[in-house]
Order: sequence, then C-alpha cells, then structure tokens
Amino acid sequence: QVQLVESGGGLVQAGGSLTLSCAASGRTASSFTMGWFRQAPGKEREFIASISASGGIRNYKDSVKGRFTISRDNAKNTNYLQMNSLEPDDTAVYYCAASARLRSGLINDYNYWGQGTQVTVSS
Repeated sequence: QVQLVESGGGLVQAGGSLTLSCAASGRTASSFTMGWFRQAPGKEREFIASISASGGIRNYKDSVKGRFTISRDNAKNTNYLQMNSLEPDDTAVYYCAASARLRSGLINDYNYWGQGTQVTVSS
C-alpha cells in the first residue's frame, strides 16, 4: 500500500510558477513510477507527466513540454512538478499517482492516488 499527499497548489498569475510536491509513504514507495494528472471542471482527468523509479525515464503531455519538469528525490520519497509559464488553461486539480509500470500515461495503470491539490491561474 502506498499513500500519496500532494501540496504546493495555489493561486498564481499567468506567466507565474508553482512547484507541486507529492510525498509518498508505504512499503517500496520509491520503486514506483510516479505520475501527475490534472482535472479541470467539466473535463476528464488527463496525464501531465511521469517519472520512472530511477528517474531515468520522463514523459510529458505535449502541451506542457518545456514548461513543466517532473523530478523525484527517492531519499525523501517525494516527487515534484515544477510548473513555469503557467497559463489559465493549466487551472485544474492536480493529482499525484503511483504505477508499477515503467512508464505510462494511462489512468488505469496507476494504482494509488493522492487527494489532489488545486492550481488556479488567473489571466
């Protein structure tokens, strides 16, 4: 069992930056691929980024490439999503999730989820 707790969300102006954190606890938490998803009101939850257990494989949604960076610190059992040049369309609840797969952007491949953190970008 893995427990995930996100933090770092908030209100930011367009063009600003935020860093989300996801603290993991539980047995073998550092062995999981970690992903970030987001869900805007009235829209489906979508994949944003993932990072493999070793940190060597990273994947991003096309629209966030060059703006968002995912990283992890296995010694702290924490992964991060650095978000720069934020746009109003980035407004959503952001979720951290854990998967046993090496890499995946599919919601169904993620077994454990955090409660989400709200990110609001004002224009």
